[in-house]
Amino acid sequence: MIDSVFAELSFWAMVAVSVILPVTIYAVLFAKPSVSRYTVLALGLALVAIAGFDVYFLQHMQTAVRGTPSLVDDAVFDSEVSFALYLFPLMFGGIGVNLISHLLISHLVGAERRFEKKHPDR
Repeated sequence: MIDSVFAELSFWAMVAVSVILPVTIYAVLFAKPSVSRYTVLALGLALVAIAGFDVYFLQHMQTAVRGTPSLVDDAVFDSEVSFALYLFPLMFGGIGVNLISHLLISHLVGAERRFEKKHPDR
């Protein structure tokens, strides 16, 4: 039996997906001098998906720590400290939603301008 969830491979996979992938996404967005709308949309959707995965996995970890004798993982995942862990998916999901919202707003502004040019009498 595993003494702690920190010894599980799934925990370290979650850390890698939750930290390395968003940092890579941010690096791509900042490093490129120009980015297409589809790239921004894909990266925004990826951030929202990562946030959803993180929330699911944190819930899974909270359930898994109840079956381990270790008190360290209980202190992290089954206490008030776990609330702080939810700030990461909240931030990633919020940034992803903002990226998607930016694309939708800029598209609607362009569509309104095209409509005004096409229908100047309105």
